[in-house]
Amino acid sequence: MSLGDYLQTADWKSEKHASVIECPDSVKVDEEFLVSLTIGKEIPHPNTTEHHIEWISLYFKPESGKFPFEVGKFDFRGHGQSIKGANQGPLYTEPKVKIAVKIKESGALMAMSFCNIHGLWESKKDIEVL
Repeated sequence: MSLGDYLQTADWKSEKHASVIECPDSVKVDEEFLVSLTIGKEIPHPNTTEHHIEWISLYFKPESGKFPFEVGKFDFRGHGQSIKGANQGPLYTEPKVKIAVKIKESGALMAMSFCNIHGLWESKKDIEVL
């Protein structure tokens, strides 16, 4: 077995663990654009001490390349934990981020996320450079 055997995928409209990658379908060479990553856009994901998204990583795989490049990794640390007990803390973070990106060629944006109960999830969106 390999780590890839454990990656799960699904349509984000029917699965609360699947990352939603939102950005333009096409961009100009070296033109800055925003990529939005959200978990639980259609079906909210719990964000509790017991059940939460720990991180999302974003990668870009250019058409001409063999390997993807890591764009960024985003950790979510606040899940209501406290010395008073589970879900008694003053802070909750939501698994939503935006990042500005520039690319030189067409390829695919890929997001991988980790739920502390339901494991690894992967999503992909193709993007074209005009």
